[in-house]
Amino acid sequence: MSEDTAVRPLVKPASQYHHGDLRRALLQEAVRTIARDGAEGLTLREVGSKLGVSRTALYRHFSDKAALLAAVSRDGFQRFTQDLQRAWNEHPGARRGFEMMGVAYVRFAVSNPAHYRVMFGDYRNLCEKDPELRADAAASFQVLVDAIVALQEAGLIRKDDPKTLAQFVWAIVHGIAMLAINGQLGPQPESSPELGTIVHFALQRIRTGLDLPTPPAR
Repeated sequence: MSEDTAVRPLVKPASQYHHGDLRRALLQEAVRTIARDGAEGLTLREVGSKLGVSRTALYRHFSDKAALLAAVSRDGFQRFTQDLQRAWNEHPGARRGFEMMGVAYVRFAVSNPAHYRVMFGDYRNLCEKDPELRADAAASFQVLVDAIVALQEAGLIRKDDPKTLAQFVWAIVHGIAMLAINGQLGPQPESSPELGTIVHFALQRIRTGLDLPTPPAR
């Protein structure tokens, strides 16, 4: 590097990469691009240019755009699993913990819309690019299944197939999350009272659907 500091500035733009974990920096820049332009607007060349790294360094970590998107998705699912597990751990084996998982689910989507869109976007094709993505996604789903099994064993909810119940719950909460990040529950979903109302309502209806059936009157 030239020492002619009178001609070349010492400080690079804030977006440029300096040192440390290049792979993490590439993921973070990809997420920023997706948040701004959508996944369709993401290119490896632009990500590398924003960070000021060479194409050689870029392709050392990601062979193409699909590989980068798969990595964004895996990163999202890993963090998502941690959030769900943390919510459950606060009240393990209780309905309250289950409801807090629903809140954590929507909160993750609203706080990380770029990740969430990639996680549930071109999922099948990204799994073909990175087979480990399927395992990370399955880990998130398994947290929900395990919670349902725990509630069943405690005699708190019905004994239907745990996987089917988990898919039922997932579908409802995912629908709310997508409405929120698409702006259909207000322009600022993280502070929207409408979002809080629909999440609370949905969780109550889910609880009604999972509760043990009432014995017939004699």
